[in-house]
Amino acid sequence: MMKNKLDEAKELLIQNDYTCVVIKDDAVFVSKERGVKPLLKWHEDEVDLEAGFAADKVIGKAAAYIYVLLKIKEVYACVISRPAYEVFQKYNIVVSYDCMVDAIVNRTKTGFCPMEMAVMNIDNPKTSLEAIKLCLKSLEKNS
Repeated sequence: MMKNKLDEAKELLIQNDYTCVVIKDDAVFVSKERGVKPLLKWHEDEVDLEAGFAADKVIGKAAAYIYVLLKIKEVYACVISRPAYEVFQKYNIVVSYDCMVDAIVNRTKTGFCPMEMAVMNIDNPKTSLEAIKLCLKSLEKNS
């Protein structure tokens, strides 16, 4: 039986310990960077991922909005936040996941992910992009 592209992406994600994998046609894009950085880079570099299939370890609302901007067709998440799931529903992106949580927690597990917080009250992908970039800048400044 032939595997579909999403299963292929999922398999690569898990077997190679990537943080995210996107397959479009015969092209495969992978990253081991955490958070929204790889997605943001693909978006800024104008990588054509339209109608691609994505597998990701953790998808919060910020990542979901970037996937919307990348025009991904179908996405799988090991862990997804409820707000991220709602973004995919709104933009008709097929989504599957292993575990849904109310919100993504930060890396120190002391509160919510700053990216999730940055876009919590935003309901537009383009507006969220600005909030994500500002949040990243302030995180880099404070690290």
